[in-house]
Amino acid sequence: MRLDKFLSNMGCGSRRDVHKLIAAGAVEVDGAVVNARDAQIDEDRQRVCVNGDHIPYKPYVYIMVNKPAGYLSSTEDGAGPVVTELLRGAYSSYKLGVAGRLDKDAVGLLLLTNDGEYLHRVISPEKHVLKRYFTILRAPVTGADVDAFRTGIKMRDGTVYKSAELTPADRAGEDGKTVYGAVTAISEGKFHQVKKMFIARGNEVLYLKRLSIGGLRLDPALGAGEFRELTPAEAQTVFDDPEG
Repeated sequence: MRLDKFLSNMGCGSRRDVHKLIAAGAVEVDGAVVNARDAQIDEDRQRVCVNGDHIPYKPYVYIMVNKPAGYLSSTEDGAGPVVTELLRGAYSSYKLGVAGRLDKDAVGLLLLTNDGEYLHRVISPEKHVLKRYFTILRAPVTGADVDAFRTGIKMRDGTVYKSAELTPADRAGEDGKTVYGAVTAISEGKFHQVKKMFIARGNEVLYLKRLSIGGLRLDPALGAGEFRELTPAEAQTVFDDPEG
């Protein structure tokens, strides 16, 4: 890989920025200063430093985002702001994709990565990666709703939603009145799925937050709109049993 491409991909700045670093003698490869921007390096074996700081090679990145309402789960410009804008320019050299989208008005755990195989494994229904959501509802959950979700729901248009776990989670609101809530766990990710399943039961979702994907839970330290990079080991907990 070209040295300037490596530095840009690893977040050391734009191509122009890294060209200045190289010209200034700030870049070393295996302890020797390299001034040629087009120098070829073996990113897997050679040690690259900028101003004495080691720049490790990361072919893949995995980013946890606490998505706020109003953002599209897209990495390209659309009809409104997109989640990559929350990264404020970080990881701009990576071609990121969304591992499990959320509706524009939904909030909570969102994963971004440039690892295509990982993306496929997360979103593929055949992999049975369980996603958990907390919802606030117009009406309380009934035992019949729990049974219907467990059996699976067929919509009038013929769409079939597989078996899902539904657990009532009512709580007291600030005004003392009961807030009707529920936690729903699904292994699919069809468009507006949770909302449509409740519609089929004559209910309405007023608020939806994704809590976890597989064994990976939303970091409680992340405020709305904040993000952090996951280690590869953390990213793989998506494929762990969430009950384990």
